[in-house]
Amino acid sequence: MKLVLLVFLFICFDILAIGVCKSNSSRPDTVNIGAILAFNSTIGRVARVAIDAAVNDVNSDPNVLRGTKLVVHQQDSYCNGFIGIVEALQFMETDIAAIIGPQSSVVAHVITHVANELKVPLLSFAATDPTLSSLEYPFFVRTTQSDAFQMAAVAELVDYFQWRQVIVIFIDDDYGRNGVASLSDKLAEKRSKISYKGALPPEPDRSDISDLLVRVALMESRIIVLHANPDSGIKVLKMAHYLGMTITGYVWIATDWLSSLLDSHSPLDSEIMDTMQGVISLRQHTADTKRKKSLLSKWSKFKTDDNAINFRLNSYGLYAYDSVWMVAHALDAFFDDGGAIEFYNDSRLQDADGGTLNLEALSVFGKGNLLLRKIQSTVFDGVTGPFELDSDGNLIHPAYDILNIVGTGSRSIGYWSNYSGLSTETPEILYLKPPNRSSINQKLYDVIWPGQTTTNPRGWVFPNNGQELRIGVPNRVSYPEFVSKEKGSDTMKGYCIDVFTAAVNLLPYPIVYRFIPFGNGLVNPNFTELVEKVSSNEFDAAVGDIAINTDRTRIVDFTQPFIESGLVILTTVKEHDSSAWAFLQPFTLEMWCVTGLFFLFVGAVIWILEHRINDEFRGPPRKQLVTIFWYVWTRKISFSLR
Repeated sequence: MKLVLLVFLFICFDILAIGVCKSNSSRPDTVNIGAILAFNSTIGRVARVAIDAAVNDVNSDPNVLRGTKLVVHQQDSYCNGFIGIVEALQFMETDIAAIIGPQSSVVAHVITHVANELKVPLLSFAATDPTLSSLEYPFFVRTTQSDAFQMAAVAELVDYFQWRQVIVIFIDDDYGRNGVASLSDKLAEKRSKISYKGALPPEPDRSDISDLLVRVALMESRIIVLHANPDSGIKVLKMAHYLGMTITGYVWIATDWLSSLLDSHSPLDSEIMDTMQGVISLRQHTADTKRKKSLLSKWSKFKTDDNAINFRLNSYGLYAYDSVWMVAHALDAFFDDGGAIEFYNDSRLQDADGGTLNLEALSVFGKGNLLLRKIQSTVFDGVTGPFELDSDGNLIHPAYDILNIVGTGSRSIGYWSNYSGLSTETPEILYLKPPNRSSINQKLYDVIWPGQTTTNPRGWVFPNNGQELRIGVPNRVSYPEFVSKEKGSDTMKGYCIDVFTAAVNLLPYPIVYRFIPFGNGLVNPNFTELVEKVSSNEFDAAVGDIAINTDRTRIVDFTQPFIESGLVILTTVKEHDSSAWAFLQPFTLEMWCVTGLFFLFVGAVIWILEHRINDEFRGPPRKQLVTIFWYVWTRKISFSLR
């Protein structure tokens, strides 16, 4: 019996050993991944160090890849879209299992097509273009927040301060155009709009910026959203400060490019800081985790001699760090599932007619789909907090810090989260409560606006180049007292015109307007058509005795009614002499006679029925007559009071 047991244990141990050896043998010694960055950019400089730090931490942790070493090859795109595309193609010629990047949304739009064919996952920590969706580009994995959420935060800021029109200045590329398109959609949901879109070339010079800002200064809105990159954004703010567009009354909202710059290089030169006083900026919110504190404490140790410039970690660097860990966890699950790093050549990728593009060197990742699924299902606690993708391919819990630039740095005035909107509490606290997006719960701390004022700006002024308002007025025939046209001129008069003029005179600013008669003056015009012309912007407004009904309120807004008749009855008025016998006038003499006869008849009937059994109706004739009269009179009065 003991011999049988020993043989059984030996067989089990042998099978287990074979399984372990097989598992270890399926894991390569090294796995190569690539990274495409712009080394000299604000984001790329930080991300380069963060990626190296993450690779070092992954290889130091025996519980992640378990014997496999992660090696990252970084390439500098020199902030150039074409070079970034070329370098990405060069990566595809080597056995690269995944690529961290690209950093630019412009490059990502091109490279994702190549990645889809070669089945190499791209994990971008900085391409925020909302049109880079996982449906169109399945091998593009966004490991940062989409600009769709950032623009939702900007729209809620605009709605919170009750502004209705904004001006947007942006860089005219995929990143800028698609971000502005998303902002337009989000503002429309809040019944606001973009009144002007000011596009700048990718590398604007001083004259480009100056010409655009001069046009903006002549417009009505004073709410300016600046969606750019750090280099162009600083140029715009400098020129705006020079032109006097950072004074009281202006509002500047900068997207997260400004917060990334301040987090990396703060404090900036005093001359630069003077140009952005009172600006509101957004920053991708990252949870205050222990891993984040640990990374910040040893950040200076990761800086090498060739990048020893004084820069600090920003939110994009944190997402770059977590992107490497996401690849590492996905590779670990990939190897556990029997995945292998194998590539093969695609016969379709052949240079035609003896070309020298060397397309046949591009190899397809055989198990790319499996690695992609592992990346999409990876869940871990990163330095930014819980790191997980939702069903749409976006990171869970999108949130932003809202900053107010003051002095030599910034101060937090609140947070925005897709969970509960604007709040002064951190998103981590709100996640523990039921979602509440009611207007009462939307709160922010006071803002110090440009000009060192805490009074919320009105957000608009009367434009210097403003066009006159086109006011449609019904040229009607009946009831000229309400509105009518003077013969021989286009002058309009009437009670409605007087009310409109009085309201305009109460405004603290002038308005240029022109009355435009609607109708031929021979018949009354169709008022519904007049309202529809206001809705279609043929008229800016309409003045007149226009009835308010349900169909019209669906397409235009009405003022409070200043003429109200309700239901009335019209009758002629006759004067009569009043006398003591006026109470007899409602009835004619014949009617009074008939009433008296009925009075006597009823009394007689009651006496006949009652005098035999009722003692009150007996006695002398005088008493019986008084009783009959009194009884009939009291019954008549009692019935009339019911």
